[in-house]
Formats: sequence, C-alpha cells, structure tokens
Amino acid sequence: MLTQSRAPRYSPQDQLVWKVLFDRQTALLHRRAVPAFSAAVAQLGLRREAIPDLPTLSAEVFRLSGWQLVPVGQSLGPEVFFKYLAERQFPVMTRIRPMRDFDFSPEPDLFHDLFGHVPMLLDAHFAEFLHTLGQAAQALGHDDAVARRELWALYFFTAEFGLVLHDGKPHLYGAGLLSSAGEIHHCVNEATPRPAFSVETVRRTPVLGTRFQDQYFVLPSWEELADCAAELAGVLVPVPHRNAA
Repeated sequence: MLTQSRAPRYSPQDQLVWKVLFDRQTALLHRRAVPAFSAAVAQLGLRREAIPDLPTLSAEVFRLSGWQLVPVGQSLGPEVFFKYLAERQFPVMTRIRPMRDFDFSPEPDLFHDLFGHVPMLLDAHFAEFLHTLGQAAQALGHDDAVARRELWALYFFTAEFGLVLHDGKPHLYGAGLLSSAGEIHHCVNEATPRPAFSVETVRRTPVLGTRFQDQYFVLPSWEELADCAAELAGVLVPVPHRNAA
C-alpha cells in the first residue's frame, strides 16, 4: 500500500513563506517559463494570499487532467514514486521549507510540488510523459536497479530540471527550476552548459539532488517529451514485460 499523510495546518510563518516565494517566482518566470505553466497556474486559481487546500486542489486537478494529488510526509524513493505515477497520482510533500532554505530547498517541499509540479499536470504531453515513466518502471523487475536509475535520471533532467525550445528560445518547465530562484539564476547564467536533449546522454548523467545542476538539457520541442519516455522504456524494459504492461 502506498503511504500518504494528511496535510498539516500551516502557521502564519508558513503562509508568509508561500506568499513571498509565489511573488518572487512569478516575477522571475515572466517570459522564462513555458506558456503551459502560466496558463495552468491561472486555471487552477493558485494565488499568493494562501497555501491551497490540498483536497480542493486535487479535485480540480482531477477534473481537468484525470490526475490526483496525494499528500506525503516524507521523501519517496524512485520505486514508490513511480508507482504513484503509474496510477496517475502525484505525491505532494506537506512540509514547506523554512526561511533558511528560502532560495534553494535541498529536498522537495510543498512549494516545489504545488507551484512547480502540479500546474504542469494539466499539460497533456507532460502528464502522458509521467504516466509512461511510471508504467515503464512498473514493468521492471525488482533487481533492475540500473534500469530504474536510468528512468529516474530521465525524470530528473526533464520533470525536475528540464527546458524546452519555444519560439526559438529555451523555456523552463522543470519544477526544480520553476520553484527555485537560485536554480533559475544558475541555469540562465551564460557560463552554465545547456546542451541539446539526448536520451542516450541523459540516462547516463549523474543526478545531483543537493546542489545546483552542472548542466540543463533543452528539448527541441514539447511534443517530443512523451516520446523520450517511450524510447527509453523500449531500451530498458524486456518486450514481454512491455506487452504485459
């Protein structure tokens, strides 16, 4: 059974963190985020004044996308996380970062998940990509640690730290970028490498979870996102298991 927790009551300090983060990220992301993100923030009614009520938001996300939000109280390993994705459920961390981690949270928190990830679930290409990743992971054997690690790398350098070309310019869509001012400034720095996306390269690139990334991969088009997961699954998952899935 997948573990989940109730969303806690948030203190005035928590609400202040949400408000200031919301204002700053909204300003930083102007003309930097993919249009699908800004449109979904408005469509979901996310606002600066208060942390959203998770059950209410989950119902709206389900109505618009068929996905459900699941509150969790701790970080999840890739195996459990992918189980959620395979069922079109997205785990949302209930803890919000303290002020000391304002610029960069070393692990996912409420703002990262609700502001960074949830709006992108309304985009059909992105949502199908996540579901394909989850299904591919479920088709792996328990001893396929290398394959699962490569699927995680694909998730990490897309859903967490991905960019995509839009109108000829790289735009942000990864939640680790959308939710972190420090990561945005590092990413857009001219000295930071932003190579073209390649499944073969990404699957073998080490994941850096506690500091800024060494590089960020740029997809050539939004439509190719779902194809990336299917391509890697075709390499990693044996044919009989793919057919069964």
